[in-house]
Amino acid sequence: MALHRDDTIFALSSGAAPSGVAVIRLSGQGVRFGLETLLGTVPPARLASLRTLRAPENGEILDRGLVLFFPGPASFTGEDVAELQVHGGRAVIAGILKALSALPGYRAAEAGEFTRRAFENGRADLTEIEGLADLIAAETEMQRRLAIRQADGGLRRLYEDWRHRLIRARALVEAGLDFVDEEDVPDDVMAPAWSEAAGVATEMAAHLDDQHFGERVRDGFEVVLLGAPNVGKSSLMNALVRREAAIVTAEPGTTRDLIEVALDIDGHAVTLIDTAGLRETESLVEREGITRARRRADTADLVLALSDQDSFAETIPDGAPVLHVRTKLDLLDSDSKRVESADLHLSARTGEGLDALIQAIGETLRLARPMPTAMITRARQRDGIARSLGYLRELALAGDHAVEVKAELLRSAADALGRVTGKVDVEDLLDVIFSEFCIGK
Repeated sequence: MALHRDDTIFALSSGAAPSGVAVIRLSGQGVRFGLETLLGTVPPARLASLRTLRAPENGEILDRGLVLFFPGPASFTGEDVAELQVHGGRAVIAGILKALSALPGYRAAEAGEFTRRAFENGRADLTEIEGLADLIAAETEMQRRLAIRQADGGLRRLYEDWRHRLIRARALVEAGLDFVDEEDVPDDVMAPAWSEAAGVATEMAAHLDDQHFGERVRDGFEVVLLGAPNVGKSSLMNALVRREAAIVTAEPGTTRDLIEVALDIDGHAVTLIDTAGLRETESLVEREGITRARRRADTADLVLALSDQDSFAETIPDGAPVLHVRTKLDLLDSDSKRVESADLHLSARTGEGLDALIQAIGETLRLARPMPTAMITRARQRDGIARSLGYLRELALAGDHAVEVKAELLRSAADALGRVTGKVDVEDLLDVIFSEFCIGK
């Protein structure tokens, strides 16, 4: 993204027109000039002011609206920033954008350019920016909570603490190398460096040992429906998503491949997966579907084991949490005893028991792992931490190697952390990260 950083950028930051209110954002060294040109004066800082906006070429009134001015560096981008809150008609927006584009040094912003300037001016690091992108894209309560924590600097504080500790450890090693003959440098000056590095490595290993929970919250948990043919898996899926997502017939083996739908269950993003019925069969296609069903269940976050009988004889995968669900409750006589081995009883036809199932799914996913303040949400972050940990483990095994080699391993570990937050050599990542943002953000 080869852009002129001295330009003043502008863009519509609110939704598409027409709308009740439109927000046009400006950022750059020419913001004060632009406000003086369109408004006549620069409004007081951080105070919403009702102003008349006029076309520069003839003084024609474009609109009247609220204007806010945020002097840099205490702004989102670190530069002078202004927001024009005007009426959201297409003609109004077009007229103001045309007037701005005519100002010297002004141009329309590229996608994500406001956020990129915030990064380049030190107002946010890469993990906070990724959290902001996740917040904009969040569709469930859990996704929103996770994104808020990351955008608020949860990961940045943890990773910068590790990085500073490694830099301090490296400084002790360098002191031992460069000033070994100085009287005020103790002989064991390097000893704290190795223990500090070992402590950081232990914390990193625990951080990585999270079963990818943050990615699951961000991307969605997998809940697999498993059971024999015609126990009501497809009917339950249709009832949960409230549409005909899967074909339902009386013929066994109707579902032969995986059917996936996304939904929000108790604030969690969930991918619900209908599978082929588990049974012995001569059909090659159906057997492949059963193999895929078992394979997907092995890696699921939750398995719903369904049965319309008095037992659950199907093979349930080890490791994944399981809820045993007795289906077709509407076919039981009122005097029939409910199956004691079942966690839940329901009827997809009448809807009885569905609310209890949804609550149980949400509770199971919520208890799977508490949400800490700092949680990995992307493969890029995980790879960077794993790379840094690799250097520290190599350091622990270095034994009697030259101290210069150990110092280099400390430097590499700290740099790997710096790349996660954007402190070191991340130019090749920037276009990818900021492309996630829309125009005006």
